[in-house]
Amino acid sequence: MNTPEQMMARSQTAMLATNKLLRNTFTMLSMTLIFSAVMASVSIVMSAGFGLSLVAMLVAFGLLWFALPRTENSAAGIGVVFAFTGLMGFSLGPILSHYLALPNGGQLIATALGGTGVIFMGLSGYAMTTKRDFSFMAGFLFVGLIVVMIAAIANIFLAIPAMSLAISAAVVLLMSGLILFDVSRIVNGGETNYLRATVALYLDIHNLFIHLLHLLAAFSGRE
Repeated sequence: MNTPEQMMARSQTAMLATNKLLRNTFTMLSMTLIFSAVMASVSIVMSAGFGLSLVAMLVAFGLLWFALPRTENSAAGIGVVFAFTGLMGFSLGPILSHYLALPNGGQLIATALGGTGVIFMGLSGYAMTTKRDFSFMAGFLFVGLIVVMIAAIANIFLAIPAMSLAISAAVVLLMSGLILFDVSRIVNGGETNYLRATVALYLDIHNLFIHLLHLLAAFSGRE
């Protein structure tokens, strides 16, 4: 039978482990976001085309699927995460160049970055403060992502502007839900590896930014 002192000691140990995981995750996330921004700038300077962007993204996901699972518990995993986020940042170059060519495009990008930051900080702060378990959202988020992927593929051939906006709005909502879900998993013990946690949150932010930028450009009449 566990004594109250033993239960308290275990609770404190678990809390310290969670705090360490959060600290490592958010430190790594900050560094990878900065590196990703640098690589996006390099892509813009190089005038990288969409073909090179697609190659960078495919290589990035190859690292995510094949390299990270083998290295996530070692120092090599840090390099894999930086390579993944760097390539994902590089793949943003052509998209950002497109928006920069629009009137006040720089302002649009800055607004999207600010909005992404506010949404992320607000939702992650809420998940950490309340410690609420958002695992019940898993099924809804999974189905939502599948529906959005099918709609996005269909719209490649249909090219319906209104559908494109609806997809972006849905992605913004889904990424917001995923931020709550992913931070909640860290807080409540569902995720114990800070490299996996970093990648999950990075993808949430990456997709949130792209689709928020699309919506802002559309509603400002610049796209």
